[in-house]
Amino acid sequence: MAGEDLAERFLAVLAVERGAAANTLAAYRRDLAAAQAKLGDLASAEGPALAALGEAWSDLAASSLARRCSALRQFYGFLVDEGLRKDDPSGSLPKPRTRRPLPRLLSHEEVERLLVLAEEEAVSGRSDALRMLALIELLYGSGLRASELVSLPVAAVPRDAPFLHVTGKGGQQRMVPVSGRARQALSRWLEVRRGQSRFLFPSSGASGHLTRVRLFQLVRALALRAGIDPTRVSPHVLRHAFATHLLEGGADLRVLQTLLGHADIATTQIYTHVESSRLVELVNARHPLAGKRGS
Repeated sequence: MAGEDLAERFLAVLAVERGAAANTLAAYRRDLAAAQAKLGDLASAEGPALAALGEAWSDLAASSLARRCSALRQFYGFLVDEGLRKDDPSGSLPKPRTRRPLPRLLSHEEVERLLVLAEEEAVSGRSDALRMLALIELLYGSGLRASELVSLPVAAVPRDAPFLHVTGKGGQQRMVPVSGRARQALSRWLEVRRGQSRFLFPSSGASGHLTRVRLFQLVRALALRAGIDPTRVSPHVLRHAFATHLLEGGADLRVLQTLLGHADIATTQIYTHVESSRLVELVNARHPLAGKRGS
């Protein structure tokens, strides 16, 4: 079977068995195509050729190189698992050092300014203001991804339980607590929401719901009206604020991982950089040997 056919078979397995999202599959397809352009037949490539990719892709950022190498490692692992190749040459791939960028942060005071302004504007009863209030309360109060928020169906909001049923990356489902403030904002929005769309935040566009781009624009416009530099604010920054402020308040890292829908705890650990001093204090206060003198 040709390398291109094997690559498509590999992507199909990712989609079916791992529930990989469409954007993930598209990125992997581009990465494998870029490798094939350098190596020829991917399935038969040997270690020395893979090792040479570091120089061939020297113009790439470390993060981009790491992503391409990750796609190739998974591809060769798939070939071995399927019995299509006896050896795994991916050990020869470059191992670029990457540093995960620290999330941009908003202070408690800045978030409060956004929430207060959204609440003040919602007093008018205008549907757009009530929608904005519901959006901002869910972004900060539940830590949803932008894509998760805009595509929420009405059915995800149960009337008798303080949880949202969210479908995240890879089709993974989780339950996310909704604060009392957010539930009130949702209730007010549902009272003025028009139409019979199945989406909580409907739109006349092709998707049928508010787009991520439009959500981004709305959040930045609110930041500007609140006197905050709009370049520092986005839906993802509010998700970071949710996570950071929860950790500051004593939330367990594993609980935070569940709330954010992270598949890997290492992704969640990025938030501990703001909490190093609090964690030291926590160990000193809670460890069984805290306060005891050594021998």
